[in-house]
Amino acid sequence: MKKKRLWVLLGSIVLILTLASALPLLSGCQSSQPQMYKIGITQIVTHPALDANRQGFIDQMTEEGFVEGVDVTYDSDTAEGDMSIAASIAQKFVSEKVALILAIATPTAQASVEAAKGTDIPIVFGSVTDPVAAGLVDGWDNPGGNVTGISDWADIATQIQLVLDICPECKNLGTVYNAGEVNSKVQIDELKEIAPGLGIESIVEATVAASADVLAAAQSLVGRVDAIWIPTDNTVVSGFEAVVKACEDNQIPLFAADTATVERGAIGTPGIDYYVLGRECGKIAARILRGENPADIPVKKVPMTDLYLNPAAAERLGVTIPQSVLDRATEIVTE
Repeated sequence: MKKKRLWVLLGSIVLILTLASALPLLSGCQSSQPQMYKIGITQIVTHPALDANRQGFIDQMTEEGFVEGVDVTYDSDTAEGDMSIAASIAQKFVSEKVALILAIATPTAQASVEAAKGTDIPIVFGSVTDPVAAGLVDGWDNPGGNVTGISDWADIATQIQLVLDICPECKNLGTVYNAGEVNSKVQIDELKEIAPGLGIESIVEATVAASADVLAAAQSLVGRVDAIWIPTDNTVVSGFEAVVKACEDNQIPLFAADTATVERGAIGTPGIDYYVLGRECGKIAARILRGENPADIPVKKVPMTDLYLNPAAAERLGVTIPQSVLDRATEIVTE
């Protein structure tokens, strides 16, 4: 009987030792599970171009193997034009120590960079016109720090040439923008520089501070301009229907730099595809999550590949688009 007890005791000891030796292996199995990355997405306002940027990013991340709910979770928030909210969103992401921030548009990128100072949280921006002028990076080729991304820089001369191709008598060109947005200021400065060489005699400006100001600003241009062109200004584009109303009521040809505005009532624009831009952001984010340093990833521009035209909008604005221009279109908007 004593022998039996002894064997039972020895068997128990062996079992305990076996289980103890297996624990590190079990622990190793647990640690081999995919890492879950939390990504914060901050967007200055809701409008189609920026929404397309966000969706393109998420779709590309999925293709890169970062599947929502499996490898990655997203916390997406929109400031709706309020910079204090943009700062709060960025600070929240930093306090949560997210793996990466996608900042869509210049104001939210600036807020994110400010909030992440002193941390190693990488920031990928999208839909930023001039990241150097905005103080986001040291340079296009060598961003430095923990920030890089994709620019929506567009060739202003090509866009204004379209205005002249459709409205050749245009001498006084109006524009509405938020002077507080660095991206808009950069575009307006370039517009003023190229205008004389294109035969435009004056640029008539109307500035806004919020979307609620857009209608009054557009109406202030009535009787002073031959056409209106809107840059990729987040404030004005978010309230673009107000510009359309002022132009339709007064038969002023309306053009814009954002292709999504053509579906909303602009005559047309050559421009970039913001969904493609978002996918480029996703490619960069995937590289960073795999270990690359943002400082070593050059800022990229998305080429202008599209020409959007809206003949019905042109008709409402008292304009007929020449067939030679229609023949160049990549997208004819039908209503």
